[in-house]
Amino acid sequence: MIRRRVYNGIKAVRTDGIDGADDLVVDDAGSEGQTGMSMHNDNIAVDVRQVAKNYGKVEALKGIDLQVQRGTVLGLLGPNGAGKTTLVRILTTLLRPTSGTAYVMGFDVVKQARQLRSLIGLAGQSAAVDEILTGRENIEMAARLYHLPRKTIRPRAEALLEQFDLTDAGDRIVKEYSGGMRHRLDLAASLVANPPVILLDEPTTGLDPRSRLTMWDVIRSLVKGGTTVLLTTQYLDEADNLADRITVIDLGTVIAEGTAAELKRQSGSEFIDVSVVDAEDLPRATTVLQRFADGTEPEVDQMSQTASLGVESGATMLAQVVRAFDQENIEISNLAMRQPTLDDVFLVLTGRTAEAAASESSEEQE
Repeated sequence: MIRRRVYNGIKAVRTDGIDGADDLVVDDAGSEGQTGMSMHNDNIAVDVRQVAKNYGKVEALKGIDLQVQRGTVLGLLGPNGAGKTTLVRILTTLLRPTSGTAYVMGFDVVKQARQLRSLIGLAGQSAAVDEILTGRENIEMAARLYHLPRKTIRPRAEALLEQFDLTDAGDRIVKEYSGGMRHRLDLAASLVANPPVILLDEPTTGLDPRSRLTMWDVIRSLVKGGTTVLLTTQYLDEADNLADRITVIDLGTVIAEGTAAELKRQSGSEFIDVSVVDAEDLPRATTVLQRFADGTEPEVDQMSQTASLGVESGATMLAQVVRAFDQENIEISNLAMRQPTLDDVFLVLTGRTAEAAASESSEEQE
């Protein structure tokens, strides 16, 4: 949970349950005299250089480097515990890095935190909205926290309610909202000051498919209007649909980066899944599927009795696979072609699945 308080002109922003007092970021309204841009390239909205974050002996981030071009979407892809949220909190001035530097819109996230906050918006995994207020009141409260001129607050709230299809629900208390509506309201509130950069930390987690697609449309509209977006996600299809470039992070380290197409080529552009009726036929099925491999080994799931292989042209190869299994008299219960998942990419890059990576990260932090 993020809590904000203002005491005699000093704003304190902290996260509960993260690091304790060491991560309390306090800005004295008169203490920052820095002005000007610190980045060497005006086309770069986010510039992260060797950022590390330690919690005692646990290294949450291990020297992260990444850049986000203005007006684009960078997808930060990784399993739970990879360090995605930690990096987002550093970029939004809620955590101090142990080492390294990070700039957003040219401002140092530590030394120029107060100046930076008016230029960024944040929507997290859980909608940070007040359930006892109406949707309109939540947006107006955010506007006051951003110190928007009083006369602009109500028109701005009206515009955002309309933009996020919440006009009819604007005067209902948020407690009555669905999960998708709460996420849209949270994003609307984070955009109240028209920030040029928005950081979305797994914004579709827990949403139903329809709400997820609606959120995708909202993000696309923001980018079309010139907003820079850093999007963290566990889903390759989400990054594929929204991101111009993708950075894959695991155990606090960047392990790959590129476009969605470039990442897919590392694990095969498509996957053929073959499930057998008899579990005893699975080893033979794997051997048959291996004939169609191009330098990769089939993945085997004993539980579902399925062998999977990444290929470049699954559609043209599918008929050949069927014929090969017929010739070997292996009875198939299911044959499917699909797009790569995060697990597929992770298996190629790290030798283990995303689920195993998340489990390993959790064990390391305990």
